[in-house]
Amino acid sequence: MAEEIIPIPNLSLPQHLFTLISPTLVQLHDNARKQLLEGIKADKMSPYYKLVISAGALTPDSALLESMEKDNEEELKKLDERLAEAEKQEGESEISDALKARANHLTRIGDKEGAVAAQKLALEKTPGLGSRIDIVLTLIRLGFFFGDNGLITENLPKAERFIEEGGDWDRRNRLKVYRGLHMISIRQLKAGGALLLDALSTFTATELTTYNDFVALTIIINALTLKRVDLKKRLITAPEVISVLPEIPILGDLLNNLYDCHYAKFFVALATLEQTYLLPSRLLSPHTRYYVREMRILAYSQLLESYRSLTLESLSGAFGVSVEFVDSELSRFIANGRLHCTIDKVHGIVETTRPSLKNAQYDKVIKQGDVLLNSIQRLSKVLY
Repeated sequence: MAEEIIPIPNLSLPQHLFTLISPTLVQLHDNARKQLLEGIKADKMSPYYKLVISAGALTPDSALLESMEKDNEEELKKLDERLAEAEKQEGESEISDALKARANHLTRIGDKEGAVAAQKLALEKTPGLGSRIDIVLTLIRLGFFFGDNGLITENLPKAERFIEEGGDWDRRNRLKVYRGLHMISIRQLKAGGALLLDALSTFTATELTTYNDFVALTIIINALTLKRVDLKKRLITAPEVISVLPEIPILGDLLNNLYDCHYAKFFVALATLEQTYLLPSRLLSPHTRYYVREMRILAYSQLLESYRSLTLESLSGAFGVSVEFVDSELSRFIANGRLHCTIDKVHGIVETTRPSLKNAQYDKVIKQGDVLLNSIQRLSKVLY
């Protein structure tokens, strides 16, 4: 059975910090300020408190900082003494436990450099595979906490390697969530969404995110990446999704109106989601424009695939927007090769144009042929 994962560092705090340094989220500032300060006090996070103050998110309180630093120094002194005693008189297991305790203290208080170094040292001196996986997962969480993509990409392959060597079922499932969140952060939405979907019925990674937030993220990403038939089978009828939707009704509106082809309601739900869930999210905010655009293209494609031609007027009616808006948006997506249709402005008609499979295959052969010829030319230069 896996050891319980300690939820450190507290990953709700960077979200509160993101809220506070975002001028557009001013209506959320009071609650974020309160939650951030409470979290810092609870874990006596003096190094992180300094970082937050330097970002201008909280007002400096020298008495609080001094108190937290004093407590942390005393705790670190005890942990160093315990480690020295273990190294002097005890065995490998006790030394490993002392190193892990010291590393976890530095992780909890948000001392990034100290925590990373201490966790890596603990990793070197820890023999058990399960404990080694947990240490690597902690390093990945430090990467998520501080927005350090290098730390994440350095340690994800290590975690995967350890899991393959003999990780248990629980850690294997946790790693899916870690990998999924990372892929979403770098906009590999299809792969990330698939990992979250795989972990939906077995989710235990509460050290990363709450269950409701995990289900919400799984819905948001997979609404874009799943085919319509899978949307019903894997999301809309999933017990985990059904249990959470009453608490986040906007996601139900998004899913069901997309699936049921109620496009005007879908556009309203998408606009509401953008303002209430995407832009305020530290993870999703950088991808909001991309996500909203792709969802709109998805909805347009879904409707256009059902007809050979439609009037601009009926199309604008279906989406609850003006003819001018539909004309402008479709023109842009057609020009970018994202929608396969043409607009007849004289008669006010949109005609669907199915892309030729033979032409697509021909283009693919030409591209692959060019790549092959270039590779042969480079190889011939090396040989001769």
